[in-house]
Formats: sequence, C-alpha cells, structure tokens
Amino acid sequence: MPLLRFLPNVPNIDFVGARYYAFAVDGLLLLVTILSIAIHGFNLGIDFTGGVSLQVKSAQTINIGHVRGQVEGLHFNDEQIQYFFGGACDAPVNSCVLIRVQPKTGQSGENAEAQIRRVLGKGYEFRAAQVIGPKVSAELFRGGVYATILAIVAIALWVALRFEWQYGISAAIATGHDVLVTAGLFSLLHLDFTLTSIAALLTLAGYSINDTVVVFDRIRENRRKYKRMPLADLINLSTNQMLSRTILTSVATAMSILPLLLFGGPSLFDFTAAILFGIVVGTFSSVYVASALLIYLPAPAGAIDTPAPAASA
Repeated sequence: MPLLRFLPNVPNIDFVGARYYAFAVDGLLLLVTILSIAIHGFNLGIDFTGGVSLQVKSAQTINIGHVRGQVEGLHFNDEQIQYFFGGACDAPVNSCVLIRVQPKTGQSGENAEAQIRRVLGKGYEFRAAQVIGPKVSAELFRGGVYATILAIVAIALWVALRFEWQYGISAAIATGHDVLVTAGLFSLLHLDFTLTSIAALLTLAGYSINDTVVVFDRIRENRRKYKRMPLADLINLSTNQMLSRTILTSVATAMSILPLLLFGGPSLFDFTAAILFGIVVGTFSSVYVASALLIYLPAPAGAIDTPAPAASA
C-alpha cells in the first residue's frame, strides 16, 4: 500500500537561497514581539496577579453559561469559570465549577467571595475557597518563566548529545524563538497570560523541537550518503525530502486543535489560539531558523562548508 503523500514528488525548492527574505520577515516579527512586550507587557491573569478561587458544587448539572453570566454581572477586574472535577469536588462531571476572580480595585478577597456566594444563591455548595495573594502569584509567574527557560536548555542539551553541538545551538535558538514569538502574541492581542499560557508555551516547545529534529535527522542521514555535497545543498535536499511530512503533520495537528478553538469556549480560546499560531511559527523556524543557522556555525563533521550554487529561474 503506497504511503500517503501531500506532494506527489520531492520538490526542488531553494530554501537556503530564499533565507534572506525569510530573515527579513522573521526580523520584523521579532521586532513587533519585543516592542509589544517592552511597551505593553502581559495581561496577567488571576494566576499571576492574585484573586479568589472557589470550587462550587451542585446536585444538578451546572449550566456554566448561566453561572458565567451571574459572575460577570458583578464586574470584577477579571473572572475565569470552567468545569472542574477533583480535589474537593467528587460530584459527577459538569456538576462542579471552578470560579476564579480578581477583585475590583480596593476590594478584599473575602468581600469578593461573599458577593459570589450571594449572587449564586442557595442551590450551590461551596466546597473549597482560597484567596491567592500577590506574593504567591509573583512566585508562580517566576516559576513558570524558569520552567520554560529550563525546558529550552534541556532540549538543546539533548539535541547536542543526540547529534552535534552545532545542532544543539540551532535547536535552542529556534525553540526559544518560537516560544518568544508566541508569548508576543499574548502581549500584542492582550490575551490573558495564565498558567494555562505557560502550558501552551511548553507544549509548543515540544512540538517545535519534534519537527526540527526530524529535519536534522534527515540532514545527518544525507550527510553520510552524499559526503561531497556542500552543507547548503544538504539542507535544501533534506528540507525538500521532509516537506510533505512537515505539511501533513502541521495540517493534521491544526485540524485537531481547530474545533477546540471554535467550540471550546472562552476558557480554551487563548490556549488553542496560541497553539495554532505556534504551529505556523514552529514549522517556519524548522526551515529558516534551525536549519539555516547551521550555515553560519562551524560545519558539522563530514559536511563541506561551501556555498550553494545560485538557483535557476
């Protein structure tokens, strides 16, 4: 049975020759990202600013839209409502919700909690309540940043050990690039930046390095097969050979995320939007960041560091 192929034949695209155009586009994207983060910062959610967390249970299935409307009517600075199971809630699915709100300016957490209890009425049982202070929230933010940086470093070390140090440096820069640009999306569009956002960035780092390693592995394989081929030609050949696989993987992943974006509701929108954007950025960086950087590093063992011939029209 023949393998499913998005492209009928291996194309002959001069990716290396077009790298300067890609660098220009990527440079503009990075500039917008850095300026947005420097000027606007992040729209930190309740996880990183402090607030009130309530686990609410009902004997009946909870209409989360109705609950969200009641809580939003109190006009807190921020609110997040989602179905919840576990912890202090042992009811069937959709019978518990987790409500997290950021009190209004000058309002205490206890007062905000009392407002929520009054507006929901007697049909709900409050199983757990917690007021999260700014100090704890700041520690969560720092922990999330450190976790992301350590993940990128660990990925780079693994790639360096699995391949060669040049590949490790390229992987670190490419993965960091993807995480930074996707974080810039949160800043530019003023999306809520929460612990879920950190999870999205870590998920993206894993997806990005997977695609990068596949291309790296083909470059190494072709390097053994074509010992006299210049490095730039090796990168072009390997990228073209893996192009069908890259497109199929990206499209399939995007198709699985798209329903969550359209029908997952507000609690999943920011997460899925970041993942979809990261798929595009990660696919781009596998070719024009990770692979292209190999040209500017000392040639890996066995590769000939000579320029590729100019592509014909």
